[in-house]
Amino acid sequence: MMPDPPTYRAPGERFIDDDQLDDDQLDDDQLDALISRADLDGLVRMIDDRHTDRDWAGLARLRDRCRAAGTSGRQLWPATTLAEYRLTLDAPARWAVHGVNHDGGRFTVGPLSEVVAQRHIWSELAPYLDSVPGAALVAHEFVLRGDDLSTDPVATALPDPLCLPLARQRWEPPLSPVTYADNGITADPPRLDSRVEPVTMSPPGDVEVIDDAETYDAFRQLVAPWSSDSNGRAEAVAVRGAAADAVAALRLSADRFTLSPLATPEALAWLAWAGASGGAHGRRRGAAAGRFGMWWLLASLTDDLDPWPPSSGFAARIARVRWFHWNVGEPSTGWRVQLAVEDRDEGLAWAFSARDDFSVAPGEPV
Repeated sequence: MMPDPPTYRAPGERFIDDDQLDDDQLDDDQLDALISRADLDGLVRMIDDRHTDRDWAGLARLRDRCRAAGTSGRQLWPATTLAEYRLTLDAPARWAVHGVNHDGGRFTVGPLSEVVAQRHIWSELAPYLDSVPGAALVAHEFVLRGDDLSTDPVATALPDPLCLPLARQRWEPPLSPVTYADNGITADPPRLDSRVEPVTMSPPGDVEVIDDAETYDAFRQLVAPWSSDSNGRAEAVAVRGAAADAVAALRLSADRFTLSPLATPEALAWLAWAGASGGAHGRRRGAAAGRFGMWWLLASLTDDLDPWPPSSGFAARIARVRWFHWNVGEPSTGWRVQLAVEDRDEGLAWAFSARDDFSVAPGEPV
């Protein structure tokens, strides 16, 4: 007599037989015991084991039971968060999209819309995505990874909170490298071209500062977590004049500073990186958010906020401005964005400064 075929869990999952089902029940009895005594260390070990075994159904049960335990006062959200993160990062699509569909990941190191794009492809995920704003952010993450979703039936039907093109524009910078691992993230800032010789200059004399509230607000929104969730500070100023005038208007303490010309993609990469990050201590917002913040700031600079998104002539107006990196001779430590931009056609310039310090805990004096 032929043995009964094994039970199959889900597409892409392992086969299990009756003995394995008994083992799963035993594991879940252990899970219930860990939850009952709020044993976070034990739960993390079980998450590691189920992740290593690719037991996605078991990992999902752990997540759900830990979340449900919160109603009885057990503070198990770290285990819930870790299990959701591991599922989003590595599980097959039908498991991975759960957090995106249910607005999860509040305490993960970055948004699940970005995490899920790390090790999956759009065509795998699309059939399982619900019509929610988080799913549209997933689409934008894949756009930044090179996908053209402008005619994709799923992507174009999603409720999009960003309202940006579903294809990367020619003038947009490539995605700054970001890597999610089992227990953390690496998202280094762009590199400055060391071949470019900086020009050292003294601050000009009288500088005419002008009010540009839209641009100031756009920059502060770009780096908002640096100050709201960490210890960072952000400043922006607009002047009539050149980039050097704008930097001088920041009222730097030094009596000399350097300006290094930047190619437009280099400068925009810095803006996108800053907007995607959370600063030294804040939660990362994701590449899609960084892209939106970069577009909003550029539209403010070029007076293209209405209508949204800007279209006709936007690329040409971006191309006409010149970008610079400025420095006052400080060591390159901590989190910093120090940029200046000038529009010679309009006789206007702006300078931006954002800085944060990883060595100082949130709430401590800088």
